[in-house]
Amino acid sequence: MQTRHLVRFVCTAAFGLAAIAVEAKEVTLSHKGLTLNANLELAADKKLADGAILITHGMLAHRDMEALVYLRNLLKEKGYNTLAINLGLGLNNRHDMYDCKVTHRHRQTDAADEISAWVDWLKKQGANRATVLGHSNGGAQTALYAAERNNALIKAVVLMAPATHDNNNAASFQKRYQKPLAPVLEKAQKLVKEGKGTTVLEHTDFLYCPDTSVTADAFVSYYGPNRLDTPTLIPKIKKPTLVVVAGSDDVVIGLDKKVAPLADGKHVQMKVIDSADHFFRDLYADDAVEAIGAFLKGTGL
Repeated sequence: MQTRHLVRFVCTAAFGLAAIAVEAKEVTLSHKGLTLNANLELAADKKLADGAILITHGMLAHRDMEALVYLRNLLKEKGYNTLAINLGLGLNNRHDMYDCKVTHRHRQTDAADEISAWVDWLKKQGANRATVLGHSNGGAQTALYAAERNNALIKAVVLMAPATHDNNNAASFQKRYQKPLAPVLEKAQKLVKEGKGTTVLEHTDFLYCPDTSVTADAFVSYYGPNRLDTPTLIPKIKKPTLVVVAGSDDVVIGLDKKVAPLADGKHVQMKVIDSADHFFRDLYADDAVEAIGAFLKGTGL
């Protein structure tokens, strides 16, 4: 471990991550019949008017995963306010990981609507500018939001190990479940075409949940043809964009090669964090935040 990483580790161990939660404030909003919640954290001597970084977590996860809590703490130390949201995933006031025993009724594109609702919330609370940041599948969802909704409040976009279509295609399904995707996808697509998208498919493998239950339209939204491919979305984003690649990522594989042709060093930048895994553990988040800080400073934030 590098010396400065060791120093960071000792400091974190000494003060503990519990203090972070104490200083945080949970906020909520109503959206399409659901209560959504988020963690709002202001940096020292900062007000919400100074702006905030809106953080979206990965697939079926939540805002308080250890890696994201650590990331927020680092951003706070650099003087950035953060709003870490929990995607509803069709559930009211959801916290913690999605329970695979619960029927999946959420759709891949729901997140863009929820990010939009939180951006509107920030504006109503007096924020003058914001950055949207997403990790993993949340990175792809953030890219979709930024590509399709050019909100004036958003000044920059940060995508950390963002997912590509390869993460939810036939090959990835076959690798995970040792069975073909086509039969269940075709069944789900047929139901959707017949106007029966709310039909529940029982004993179905879905995302990270084996033998679960999922509606036909939810299944199609993730595994059918969709708009959630980060490299395809990046050219459509009008705001300055930074893609942070985990050098040893075994989840989103080959991202650097897909993003490199898009990175012009100005409007789209790419930073590879050597040896980092998908979650930027073992304090590689420090390197990621250094890159994010430099990027935001370069964009005037």
